[in-house]
Amino acid sequence: MWDINKDDKRTVEAKCPQCGQFMANMGLDFKSPKKDNLKQWTHIKNLYAVGITFHSCGCTGPGYIPNSTEKLKEYFEDIKNTYFKNLEFWRQRIEPTNSSEEDREKSKNGSFICEIPYEIRPKKGAISNEDAKKYWLEKIKQVEQKIEKIK
Repeated sequence: MWDINKDDKRTVEAKCPQCGQFMANMGLDFKSPKKDNLKQWTHIKNLYAVGITFHSCGCTGPGYIPNSTEKLKEYFEDIKNTYFKNLEFWRQRIEPTNSSEEDREKSKNGSFICEIPYEIRPKKGAISNEDAKKYWLEKIKQVEQKIEKIK
């Protein structure tokens, strides 16, 4: 009810009119496939299993959502490959020493600044290679878990 009455904080669980089971909240931008399109419903189930829904403010839509199971797998494989590239960057990177002002500047303004995950970016100084490697390994693990959920 919060989408109709912003002051109403109740959650209403919707049930399927045919089977009576609880329905998943796929978002306001969701357009359901026809009842007999089992391939599309399987794909929707896969999207929901990996956390992709059709929620947005309604202005620009929910962003890119793969339209088939094959594209969904490809999408996550591309993400995983990007994460592996980031991991490889941090494995090969030579840690700057704290003794050199030049090294500190390179670590702050170097070409790899875009490779530093925001979540682990320090307030001052350079990020350690170990922290970055742990971060990217965890991100790879999360994507692999999502890929395993896709049927």
